[in-house]
Amino acid sequence: MRRPFRFVCFTEHAEGIRSEVEVHPLPVVPFENEMVRAMTTGKRRGAWRKVTMVKPGEIGLEGPTLVMDLDVVVTGNLDELLDYAPGKICMGREWRYRNNPLQKVGGHGSVYKFEPGKHDYLYSDFEADVEGSLAYRGEQKYISMTAHKRDELEYFPDGWICSFKRQAIPYVPLNFFVTPNLPETCRVMCFHGDPKMEEALVGDGSKIRYRTKPAPWLRRLWLDTHEQDWMP
Repeated sequence: MRRPFRFVCFTEHAEGIRSEVEVHPLPVVPFENEMVRAMTTGKRRGAWRKVTMVKPGEIGLEGPTLVMDLDVVVTGNLDELLDYAPGKICMGREWRYRNNPLQKVGGHGSVYKFEPGKHDYLYSDFEADVEGSLAYRGEQKYISMTAHKRDELEYFPDGWICSFKRQAIPYVPLNFFVTPNLPETCRVMCFHGDPKMEEALVGDGSKIRYRTKPAPWLRRLWLDTHEQDWMP
């Protein structure tokens, strides 16, 4: 980014994080028990922690704020993401819905933008109806629909937030022979599902469709070989 910024990491494992990063413990919320129960059952394990990041007043966050999962890699400049659609909650459109003729509503939660103070309802609505919110079966659906109901959901332009499995890996059988592509417009590459980032780095994958050759650009953008020479 070409502007001053804060890089904040909420984590229960603070060891080994670079000194430039502000490290904070995971926010404590009154619906902790219900959230933890939902995170340990079903197909969306671990999916609700992100809602706690929008707790009003948390560590003095202010202004346009990007929330990113750990399994993403920044591949381009982020200024346009912060400046896009001021006052809106912005997400990449859920990849499964992009070619859906019914135009289903839904954003992907790997990267989203919100503004503390303006979008406190993401937290207050959840707190007011925990069970109803959990019924969305995932934080990205909850955030998408809650913003959509207030006409404050905006999708980032196609090509800014990319899926490694859907947009970088060639189709079978080319994925066994052709190096994964990094789209020119991509700002953030998301490694949701399979393959994992570590598999994409060396060339691997548990499913034939998503088996990948090594991605050399991933090593350059993600892995600091001077500090983490444990990776092959």
